[in-house]
Amino acid sequence: MPKIPNILNYTDLQQQIALTLLKGAGKKKVRLLLSNVGSVDAFFKEKKYKLLKINGLGKSFVDQLNREEALAMAEKHVLELLKKPFQAHFFQDDDFPQRLNQCEDAPLLLFSQGNMDLNAPRIVSIVGTRNATEYGKSICNELLHTFVGKNIVVVSGLAYGIDIYVHQLCVKLGIPTIGVLGHGLDRLYPSTHKQTAKAMQLNGGLLTEFLPGTNPDRVNFPMRNRIVAGMCDATIVVESGEKGGSLITAELANDYARDVFAFPGDIGREYSIGCNKLIQQNRAHLITSSADFFRLMDWNEIVKKAPEQPKLFEFDLSTEELKILQILRDKESESIDLLALKMDISVSRLSGILLNLEFEGLVKSLPGKRYRLSM
Repeated sequence: MPKIPNILNYTDLQQQIALTLLKGAGKKKVRLLLSNVGSVDAFFKEKKYKLLKINGLGKSFVDQLNREEALAMAEKHVLELLKKPFQAHFFQDDDFPQRLNQCEDAPLLLFSQGNMDLNAPRIVSIVGTRNATEYGKSICNELLHTFVGKNIVVVSGLAYGIDIYVHQLCVKLGIPTIGVLGHGLDRLYPSTHKQTAKAMQLNGGLLTEFLPGTNPDRVNFPMRNRIVAGMCDATIVVESGEKGGSLITAELANDYARDVFAFPGDIGREYSIGCNKLIQQNRAHLITSSADFFRLMDWNEIVKKAPEQPKLFEFDLSTEELKILQILRDKESESIDLLALKMDISVSRLSGILLNLEFEGLVKSLPGKRYRLSM
């Protein structure tokens, strides 16, 4: 049976949902608000005249804040959510996808159902056309069979075609897989994928930013795609026509500085046009096998002897440099975004420190903006 998580307490969840229902308050402004007042609870108790003192918030914005109305609306959703085996993930919580928090348009709140690790060491999205061909399916087969036992979580959109084929293969092979939805968790689109969605919850599950009751409207799916792109280390496009959601996901992944890969196809193949164009425009790495992908991500499994601990006393290191080395000592490799998050410094500052460590021969840079100890 899937693990039933302990959902947030009533008040926390009501306030967090209310934040997403504030009129005129985009995700950036909410983050600005919270960084100044300190907590969600403090925001709902803060006097308006104090909010006016926050740089970046105009009087008209503060005047129209509908906090009481938002809390009343949120209460209805809380009552429904508490009846279900759903879990809520607030952007300030440890279980929120930390890769996604690096994206400026990330949602404030996510809902999930199942048993999943949203911060697994390796997360890959695999997307493609709704009109999957045997060529595309054969690529998925080769790729996913090599993912077995690699501790990789596979993300897709539970749509027709490549998406659902990927999820079904993952269930069959025992690979954890997450389907990101363009609607609430209380419904499923398309409904024909209900059995697969249920099976996924044993080792993965469903994820969405939309409250229960939200229908699968067309406008929701591009929003869904930014989560697919942002929560992963890399996006792989298997097949795509000239237009489609998988190309949107690839473009978003590029915007988020994630690695993007595409399998090429014959120039006359309708559902290879999108992949070929991504490669032609240098918007995706060309790969023809899983071996290419693992090599470019530097994810090849290497049997290593127990590494010797670096003799750090031989180097004149700053406190920040020592902390970076300590983090990398416990990891095979780490992305610069997650390093910056753990260090609580900007990526640009971290880049300079890492460069110095490379000059000292202590750190090695890898493809995919990742780093590891060189000793």
